[in-house]
Amino acid sequence: MKFAIQWIRENLFAGWVSSAFTLLLIFVLWKTLPPFIDWAFLDAVWKPDSKACRAGEGACWGFIAEKHRFILFGTYPYDLHWRPAVATVLLIGLWIFSAIRLFWKWWLTLVWLSGLTTIGILMWGGILGLPYVENERWGGLILTLLLTTFGLAIAFPLSILLALGRRSDMPVIRGLSVGYIELIRGVPLISLLFMASVMLPLFLPSGVTIDKLLRAQIAMILFAAAYLAEVVRGGLQAIPRGQYDAAHALALPYWRRTYLIILPQALRISVPPLMNTFIAFFKDTSLVLIIGLFDLLSTIKISLNEPAWTGFGIEAYVFASLVYFVFCYAMSRYSRGLEHQR
Repeated sequence: MKFAIQWIRENLFAGWVSSAFTLLLIFVLWKTLPPFIDWAFLDAVWKPDSKACRAGEGACWGFIAEKHRFILFGTYPYDLHWRPAVATVLLIGLWIFSAIRLFWKWWLTLVWLSGLTTIGILMWGGILGLPYVENERWGGLILTLLLTTFGLAIAFPLSILLALGRRSDMPVIRGLSVGYIELIRGVPLISLLFMASVMLPLFLPSGVTIDKLLRAQIAMILFAAAYLAEVVRGGLQAIPRGQYDAAHALALPYWRRTYLIILPQALRISVPPLMNTFIAFFKDTSLVLIIGLFDLLSTIKISLNEPAWTGFGIEAYVFASLVYFVFCYAMSRYSRGLEHQR
């Protein structure tokens, strides 16, 4: 009890300004929280009945109950929804497993390869008695997670090479790196997705096609790599010059001193902005709607077009924001812990 009182005094009533803001916050919560609880829980309609929702005064969570499968799995065959469900759980499990520092061993790569192979078998099928499902029918949460996972996994090492190239003493390497980074950062992601979807097929030889999902993934990788490269470059520039001199004094080859001495320090410094870019990339996956791919947010927008459920956008986007918040907050909290680890 004494500790709680001390914490309240230090954090909520440390001075007259802090006390004023605390009282203002209490007043705002007193005015807004009870009506929100009534709307979101007490007066809410939970059963998937659009007529009951329109007759009620609270939130219509019945919309989520009715459309949750489409929101989570897109147009994937209804009777095969267990496959993307298992793939989603497996992919999230890989994220959590990789977040534990104890498992940062060489065999973690093998775990990821086996996990992604299993996810690919589940999503595509065509073997082991599983019906084949083309990736044009993938959608919902699993598509968001897959785009994020492959995008960051490939873009991050590419960004390190670009950052090192931009600081290279060789003019050609430096010029190519600068040109790529500035070109990609100078255009919005939507334009890259549009080019990948519409323009790229025009330049391919006759009879050669690239899958739409793969084109979108490549565009997102190129976009993320340019932004991550600048974050890594900032970390490289923040390292004291003495560290570079000490690395040279060890007479190690360039790649060994970069891998063993320079990069660990640069990446540690860059953890907060790196995670900020990761979170932004996770949310930017919603832009794939413009090329006909339906991620989590896209499936919600489509669900609202059904006449029976029009007008319930607040509930839909509250649900979407909750899903995004859970993933983004988890990444943010993890980065804070990682930043303070020694």
